[in-house]
Amino acid sequence: MTDSINSKRLYALFQNMVDLYSPSGKEEELTEFLENVLAATGLVVERQPVDETRANLLISTGTGKPDRLFLGHIDTVPAYDIEHYGFAEQGGLCRGLGTADMKSGCAAMIEAFMSAAEQGTLSDNVLLALVVGEEEAGDGTQALLASRSFKNALVAEPTNLQPCMAHYGYVELIVRAFGYRRHAAMSDRETNAIHAMLRFLIQLEDRIESGEPETVLNIRDLHSSESGFAVPDRCAAAVDLHLPPGIRARAYADELRAFIDAELTGSRASKYELEFPTLADGFEAESEAVLPQELQQIFQTLEKEWNPTAFKSHSDANLLRDAGCQPVILGPGQLAKAHTKDESVEFDQVCAAAEIYNRLLS
Repeated sequence: MTDSINSKRLYALFQNMVDLYSPSGKEEELTEFLENVLAATGLVVERQPVDETRANLLISTGTGKPDRLFLGHIDTVPAYDIEHYGFAEQGGLCRGLGTADMKSGCAAMIEAFMSAAEQGTLSDNVLLALVVGEEEAGDGTQALLASRSFKNALVAEPTNLQPCMAHYGYVELIVRAFGYRRHAAMSDRETNAIHAMLRFLIQLEDRIESGEPETVLNIRDLHSSESGFAVPDRCAAAVDLHLPPGIRARAYADELRAFIDAELTGSRASKYELEFPTLADGFEAESEAVLPQELQQIFQTLEKEWNPTAFKSHSDANLLRDAGCQPVILGPGQLAKAHTKDESVEFDQVCAAAEIYNRLLS
């Protein structure tokens, strides 16, 4: 037992959460489990529908109008190996799908709320939202923000327990290049969709590396039509671009469109299509705002080093900011280990996160 949380209860909760497979779109079993766990504590648990089968869980004292949000998403990416996605622990290191992103953060927030309720320190202005769908469309948080608003929020994404006062923006790009199908021996003639796409992607990478060292580029997918022993007639690429705070995503996308037009016009593609499914601006939190000040005081009390940094990915915090909420991202686990086969988190860090969250509730 630490100062204010029950570490044994937290461990059991965390283990059960990881052992329940909950990729985006299939969170129902974990939602039902958590609803039963929370209902037994005396907390008020509201099931908020997201679609016909899926729901967020909203946890509060049941009184007042919460203006501070504690946000965690219970969905994960799909398992690499459906036979070996569950919880395993050795020497305090917990492995398994979602351990870092972000079932550890969710478990820590749940334990903080349960402990605060037991200690009588849970105020009526806070809400814990365990949302679905973050790894895909963000539909859980969109449903939450359609019915409620918040002044500030703490988001438990994996930050290695470093407070993220800044958040990168995000541009999602889909490029489709087209050509003509013909015999493989004729690949050097006329149009070639794959040749055009590969040349463009190399030019894009060169542009980022030489002129935008802080931008994070990820070529997420690259596919061509299945043609057998022939030249494919199309090729598509999905590209993620994570932008430092201060760069407007829409303006960046417009500049990127002009760059792509220059690269692909006159290329070996007969035609091409561009799509920007997601545009999200980054942001920087005000260091003098209430939530950052409270967190800094807690870090000082716990003798933890206060080194604010930036969260270099896309998350539901972008949606919160767009809705007028002031989010800070702080959670156990490392972003570098999320979505990997060896995803893991130190259980001591999960306990430390629960301790911080509990003190913030108090």
